[in-house]
Amino acid sequence: MQAELVLDARNGTGESPVWHAAEQALYWVDIPARALNRWHASEGHARWHANEMIACIAPRADAPGAWIAGMESGLFSLRPQTDGTLAATSLAPVEHAAPAMRFNDGRCDRQGRFWAGTMLLDMAAGARVGRLYRYGKGDDSAALRLDDFIVPNGLAFSPDGRTMYLSDSHPQVQAVWAFDYDTNTGTPSNRRLFVDMKPLPGRPDGAAMDVDGCYWICGNDAGQVHRFTPDGRLDRSLEVPVKKPAMCAFGGPALDTLFVTSIRPGGTDLSDQPLAGGVFALRPGVAGVPESAFGG
Repeated sequence: MQAELVLDARNGTGESPVWHAAEQALYWVDIPARALNRWHASEGHARWHANEMIACIAPRADAPGAWIAGMESGLFSLRPQTDGTLAATSLAPVEHAAPAMRFNDGRCDRQGRFWAGTMLLDMAAGARVGRLYRYGKGDDSAALRLDDFIVPNGLAFSPDGRTMYLSDSHPQVQAVWAFDYDTNTGTPSNRRLFVDMKPLPGRPDGAAMDVDGCYWICGNDAGQVHRFTPDGRLDRSLEVPVKKPAMCAFGGPALDTLFVTSIRPGGTDLSDQPLAGGVFALRPGVAGVPESAFGG
């Protein structure tokens, strides 16, 4: 299966792709560029910039046209402006576990609560200061739910919302866990190892869920996207023409296109992967589950 180039975006770190069904458009962020991106098949590419790095996003059901975002200093509401900027309103400042941290991967559960993890900017330090927070409509602050991570990543929820998945991308860990998830209280429990990715190609990065309850996760450094069945079995691996796919998301009119964002490493020879940082599309033969909006 050949990956199709959607946009030669040259993102430093293309992350958090989200398909906006009402607009039939794909949104995503470029973390170091502090940018929110939008791509539409006929309208092309648009970009808006913020004053902090944006790591993860979800549309707001309670404020059409706005997004909830995990950034550097906390959770914000973002609204694109006509001058190419993002109007930002603080929702929940966060006191990080250490200096020089930011949010990383995040998304909403099926009930519209926003979950997002934090990481140290110096990933190579391997410091276990990463935390996972939950924020719901009407909350005054982001609730700390889990900690002791290096790079929390790979958040996803099963189609029925009763299983939560979470990974740690750091080379020392490279694991994906599954949790039982109480949809009424938004509480994960019974943490267990879902996949040990150390023997497999690539480190676990961003993820998506399909209608069969299978978990798709980018194999960063390996140029692959893996599909795991609900019992943790590797079902298939699809290739993209870059080494660092970062996150995937189902989209398109039938939600049967798997969009993949990627990373363009700085200071390295990219002659073998000139499209690094691009956005790609795969046709995996299965549809995805619509992503929930915040407060929905």
